Order: sequence, then structure tokens, then C-alpha cells
Amino acid sequence: MKTSWLPLAATMMLAGCGGNNTPAQVQTPGAPTSTKMKLLDTGAAAMQSRPPIDAINAYLDGFHFYSGDKNGQMEAHHYVTILNDDVMQALIYDGNTRDARLMGVEYIISERLYKTLPPEEKKLWHSHSYEVKSGTLVAPGLPDTADKALMTKLVNTYGKTWHTWHTDRDKTLPFGIPALMMGFTADGQLDQRLLKDRDERMGIDTRKMRQQRADIVAHPIVKGANAWQDGETIQLQRVGGGGEHAHGSTEFGPSEQTKRHKTGN
Repeated sequence: MKTSWLPLAATMMLAGCGGNNTPAQVQTPGAPTSTKMKLLDTGAAAMQSRPPIDAINAYLDGFHFYSGDKNGQMEAHHYVTILNDDVMQALIYDGNTRDARLMGVEYIISERLYKTLPPEEKKLWHSHSYEVKSGTLVAPGLPDTADKALMTKLVNTYGKTWHTWHTDRDKTLPFGIPALMMGFTADGQLDQRLLKDRDERMGIDTRKMRQQRADIVAHPIVKGANAWQDGETIQLQRVGGGGEHAHGSTEFGPSEQTKRHKTGN
């Protein structure tokens, strides 16, 4: 039976967010915010609309690791927009307070859409089955009934996650190129110290969550997902020109580059 997001979204918006208990994990250099900037911030907030931000209607907390390196693990706070019954998008932060640092993005699609992806594309995505069934993926602040409905919808979805700020390593500014992240698929993979810290901070009992979700039906993982388990680890590398995203030749000398800059062509 196909479950619509609409009543679920309404329930989530009415429930508490369960946030404001995890400060940013990095300290960004810079002068204190000036009075002028504060006034600009207040004025912009009052006068400008923010439809994409206002559309965020769910908060999920879980854990990611670098594709190809399970030693690099971190907590990830997802602020999710439900686009339709098959697609969601999430902004990922290193905390859930007002000053949390934007850490990356995740796209979440249904099993139906995932099955339509080309084989090479499938390798970039990870399953959510274990995260849901194990209780390590949580929706802080939701009552049990809403949590169960949300996790029932998420259990057979797939996510593609890129982190742009590697907050486990870079404690001041976002250095380096984006990294492809993965989700855990079995017991014994997640650092239990991370889980214990999260559960204590948020007042969550992961074991209880696991028990409550025992009857959620998880489908077999579609072939191609969690490619790291088969030794297919993918990460970006620095390349010249536009790489696989090039729309034409990007190779030109200094004089041509100067000419293009001046003419805007």
C-alpha cells in the first residue's frame, strides 16, 4: 500500500523538533558579528521570504562515514524537505543549534526510483534499511506513532550524500573537495561512543527504538547500493577542466582566458 506523505508531514510539523541540544562541532575564525550585520540579518529576516527553508518539515539524526573509510565517522543532523512521494532532500548540519555549520546535502529517493538508476549511478547511493531497523536513525521530538510512520516510509529508501565540510577533521573552515558518504549496514560498524553520546544528549534509547521498529518490513537491498561492501569505493579527485561535468572545451591559454573575462563570453 502506498503511503502518502501529506498526513505524515502535518503530524511532523505539529510535533516538537527535539533540537537545540547539539552545538556546532567546529569553531570558525572571524570577528564577532557587528551591530550592522545583526541589523541587516534582522531586517532581511523580516522582509524577505524563504520558501525553500520554510518547506523543511522533518528533522532526522543519524551517522555517516566516508565511502572507503569506516574510520571517519560523524553524527549528521538532517533537515528534510519532502518534495513528493518518491523524493526528499536534506540539508545536513554538524549540530542542531542556530549556529550549526552546514556540513553537506543528502538526496533520498524511493526504492522504485532507485531501481531505475544506471548501474554506475547506483554505486553512489546507500540503503537506509539498517539505519531504520537498528534505531540509529532517529527523528527527535516525534511521538511514537509519527516516528513509526516516518520510519516505515524511510526503511526502503536510498540516499546519496555529499559532505562539503569535513567537521571530524576541519575544525575551522571547510577545506578540500566534497566527499561521498555512506550509511551503516550492520551491527559492529558504528563507533559505540558516538551512539552513546548521541543517545545521552538527546534522551534516546536506541535499543527501545530497535524493538519498536521490529515489525517494520524491510525489503532486500537492491543490487548496486552500498557498493563499498563489494570494494567499490568512490571519491572525488581533483581534475583539470570541467571533468565529467564539462559542457565543452575548457582548455584555453592565458590570452584567451583574459579575453573571455573582459567580454563576459
